[in-house]
Amino acid sequence: MTQNSGQKAASASPRVLFYSHDTFGLGHLRRSRALASAITGADDRISAIILTGSPVAGRFTFPNHVDHIRLPGVTKNPDGSYASETLGLDIDETTDLRAGLIKSTAMHFKPDILIVDKEPTGFRGELIPALDWLRSQSQAQIVLGLRDVLDEPKVLAVEWERKGAIETAEKYYDEAWVYGLRSIHDPTAGLDLSPAFRARMKYTGYLHREELNEGVVPHEDYILITPGGGGDGEGMVNLVLSAYEQDHDLQPNAKLVYGPFLSGEKRVEFEARVEALNGRVESIGFESRIENLMAGAMGIVSMGGYNTFCEVLSFDKPAVIVPRTKPRLEQYIRAHRAEELGLVRVLDEYRDGLTADAMIAAIRKLPTQNKPSHAFVPGLLDGLDFVSSRSLELLGLRQDAQGVA
Repeated sequence: MTQNSGQKAASASPRVLFYSHDTFGLGHLRRSRALASAITGADDRISAIILTGSPVAGRFTFPNHVDHIRLPGVTKNPDGSYASETLGLDIDETTDLRAGLIKSTAMHFKPDILIVDKEPTGFRGELIPALDWLRSQSQAQIVLGLRDVLDEPKVLAVEWERKGAIETAEKYYDEAWVYGLRSIHDPTAGLDLSPAFRARMKYTGYLHREELNEGVVPHEDYILITPGGGGDGEGMVNLVLSAYEQDHDLQPNAKLVYGPFLSGEKRVEFEARVEALNGRVESIGFESRIENLMAGAMGIVSMGGYNTFCEVLSFDKPAVIVPRTKPRLEQYIRAHRAEELGLVRVLDEYRDGLTADAMIAAIRKLPTQNKPSHAFVPGLLDGLDFVSSRSLELLGLRQDAQGVA
């Protein structure tokens, strides 16, 4: 059980620190960025810093009063081990360096709230020194932010036991915010969490996204193809290109965003295939303002990561989800629960088969497929409103935050 809970007296310059668990991909950084934007936008006295290991953090713009600190990057080897991304250090030295930077940031920034994305202990336990310092030397509220689905319960239970995550969550965290709805999924099902900790869990609803002020929303007819960060999206991209290659009359045309982590070799191969399609598929390497492409699309084909799912809901776009099943079932679980509710359609490798014919049929139906709003789910997109309101309450700036279930 934690020592500090409840509302604090308002500070003249309230500060929120985010820890974004990024070793690969974009999801954690993009979620933290959306949360930081909402919180600082709720009161211009608030400042926020995002600690992230994402190698593409510098390619994003950040709103006023939000900055980021790039931690030394790590990469995952084929055998599952980790190594320093660029430094000539072993993984223990890299983790120690990251841990020191995290603790130093906490000591100098002196946050009023720390919001930790997904991993209670951080990467390889790197958060523990900062958590110890904050708990003993500050009055900071420490919040664990969880996406709607983490993994299948039995796998997650083993992982959290190995990392000491349950003990850490119980010891250090004042609250846990689940960026989803209890009625859709409980990400902690199967975890041996105490009733006291579960009482500190708050379901916020999903995180609403909007068109950006900068950039342009396209107005031609197209569907958007996005594998998120792209590191594990080769199969879906190949399937979409095969569909357009096999069916020369397939409409609508497509805009394909590879993502920054697609391998260079595969991208060269895909680019040659895109070129041969004579404009029916337009490719883009990386788009930091993908919200605008979402807003203009007739429909979306995606792997169904958390952020993309929020955008599908926010922009109310018909979507076909092609979820990955390795190394986690997160996308698969989310996609099928959303399909049960009538929010999206799933192209399931076990049920439908991942064939060009199956993708052709899905793309043809996409423009007339029901939009997510056709299935009314109360509180579905209330996440950012809840988070900003609750943060103001914890900072002593407001007292009217309520959760949703």
